[in-house]
Amino acid sequence: MGLQPDSALQSILLLPIHLLVWLYSVLSFVPWYYITGAGQRKTQSKRIKARSTTGSTEGPYRSVDHFDSLASEDFPGKDTLDKLFEHAVQRFGESHCLGTRDVLSKEDEVQPTGKVFKKLILGEYRWLSYNDLDSIATEFGSGLAALGQQPKSSIAIFCETRAEWMITAQTCFRRNFPLVTFYATLGEDAIAFGLNETGVTNLVTSVELLETKLKNVLPQIPKLKHVIYVDQKKISTEGYPAGLSIHSMQSVRELGTLPENMGRAIVKPQPSDLAVVMYTSGSTGRPKGVMIVHSNLIAGMTGQCERIPGLGPDDTYIAYLPLAHVLEMTAEISCVTYGCRIGYSSPQTLSDQSTKIKKGSKGDCSVLRPTLMAAVPEIMDRINKNVMSKVQEMSFIQKKLFTLGYKYKLEQIKRGYDAPLCNALLFRKVKKLLGGRVRMMLSGGAPLSAATQRFMNVCFCCPVGQGYGLTETCGAGTITEVADISTGRVGAPLVCCEIRLRDWAEGGYTSKDKPNPRGEILIGGPNVTMGYYRNESNNQDFFVDEKGQRWFCTGDVGEIYPDGCLQIVDRKKDLVKLQAGEYVSLGKVESALKNCSLIDNICAYCKQKKLTELAKQRGIVGTWEEICTHPDMEREVLKEIKEVAVNIKLQRFEIPVMVHLSPEPWTPETGLVTDAFKLKRKELKNHYLHHIERMYGGK
Repeated sequence: MGLQPDSALQSILLLPIHLLVWLYSVLSFVPWYYITGAGQRKTQSKRIKARSTTGSTEGPYRSVDHFDSLASEDFPGKDTLDKLFEHAVQRFGESHCLGTRDVLSKEDEVQPTGKVFKKLILGEYRWLSYNDLDSIATEFGSGLAALGQQPKSSIAIFCETRAEWMITAQTCFRRNFPLVTFYATLGEDAIAFGLNETGVTNLVTSVELLETKLKNVLPQIPKLKHVIYVDQKKISTEGYPAGLSIHSMQSVRELGTLPENMGRAIVKPQPSDLAVVMYTSGSTGRPKGVMIVHSNLIAGMTGQCERIPGLGPDDTYIAYLPLAHVLEMTAEISCVTYGCRIGYSSPQTLSDQSTKIKKGSKGDCSVLRPTLMAAVPEIMDRINKNVMSKVQEMSFIQKKLFTLGYKYKLEQIKRGYDAPLCNALLFRKVKKLLGGRVRMMLSGGAPLSAATQRFMNVCFCCPVGQGYGLTETCGAGTITEVADISTGRVGAPLVCCEIRLRDWAEGGYTSKDKPNPRGEILIGGPNVTMGYYRNESNNQDFFVDEKGQRWFCTGDVGEIYPDGCLQIVDRKKDLVKLQAGEYVSLGKVESALKNCSLIDNICAYCKQKKLTELAKQRGIVGTWEEICTHPDMEREVLKEIKEVAVNIKLQRFEIPVMVHLSPEPWTPETGLVTDAFKLKRKELKNHYLHHIERMYGGK
């Protein structure tokens, strides 16, 4: 079949471009190779990064950069969080520290569907210096002490990611008030449970959360005496329990400046003192409070910062992930320690196209122009799909040029090189979506697909460091090196910890597996936390070895490569056994099928008794509401899922045979995913039980 005349002409027009690309590559490669040190970076990528300390394939594996001992401090003698902050204030005094944008106006925007969206017009960033933060923490700490807050007695924070969260944290670290943290999206029952379990008398929150979530459960928390809201406004105190005092943060600071309160003695923390009780939202059951002491956090951040080259005062970090998540909290404390600026944002105001930004006005990235950014894979996947959908709207020539440039740069990156001309001509506009200056992104919380990682490398012209860690290890475990050009792996152990693999015979994973050893991942080191608050039944996941080192059994299954890097290959709780005896990793299937352009998020579910019946069925649902209920849509989506599954070589029994299309996105607010966008399988199953029964031919 011949080309249409227009298509033939367009193909002919592209020939000179192909020739120019080839000529440019030949002429520019040698000088570029030596000027940029590309060869040295390639050598770094291939080097051995960790090795076993015993010679055994099960480990422990330790970074070659700190092989003889594990690192526990970055700054000698600065062994508590208050000492780190004091050190930062001395070094960076009047430099910018925490930045917040003013809300200039709010508008209601009516959609064609009749829905009303709140839109914001925001101003420039206003900055607190390190000295400002130091003064505010002094005043607020004195005020809290005047309200009766005692050293080594817990205080809770239930608040969105904002400057006042970090102010509260630094205040508490300084005065040895252990900080109890909750996700802003946690349910009312979970919040009441955590507040009662820790017995806090003081709680820091925002007006919105106080009025929408806390007010209903406050009568269930009898020990709570003071609620401090961080907003600069007045609220009505009617309808709150008798005996409960409501204060603004400003009024508590003013209380702290009174002469009788400023002279109160401060009890400084010790490295072994409790710094944080971090309640994890978790995928099942009641939330668990992870007990983290000062030395745990210092060690974890020492390991993390070693993998971020050049971290310092020239960097600007954009903060929008939940601060009650260990990844965000340690990232921000590290930024303060190293003199970086932190500009606050939210997922709804991050870019010019974000849902709360009025069309024509600037999102936070455009104004702040960050150099460092953390992101969960779910957010990167969304950025990927948004950019690629815009590419599909381009003219034929534009689309072909973009595709040609993308493929060319992708091949260069896979070889360990770059494509400066493509960066300047093709990806400059895409790069500006995140401000244009991002030099490194850190991904954590869940596995990042190779396709999305390469997309960020190509279009945003920056390395993506994949990290692996848990709340129980202060977020520290592994991070890929900047020079590592591989995908799908999470890097070598950080200098603060080591990793062992424990055989899991039932799942078929052992340290004798070929080509690489596999097994359950155990993380040991000074970053391993002290266990769960008043939860002995779950503390069996922690143990102390014969050398006195603490270890945590993660429940994740990993594979160690010859260069010492780790790949997450499974999770024990995600593995289900089918009727025919095959084991299927639901997480692996979900991660693979996210490459399908029609899928925004996916949860695989396996009901074993009906598996053979399921294979005979075909059905579909479609819309934004009508599309999701249209039978033809389910068939079309399923067809594409199967094509993707075959291309990425999923086994036959790993490929779904029925789907239900949900018109609603899964956000932490729905309770179907955690704040890190991890699936809550139990909640998802219950929420969609009717559709699961339908797909399995039941009710």
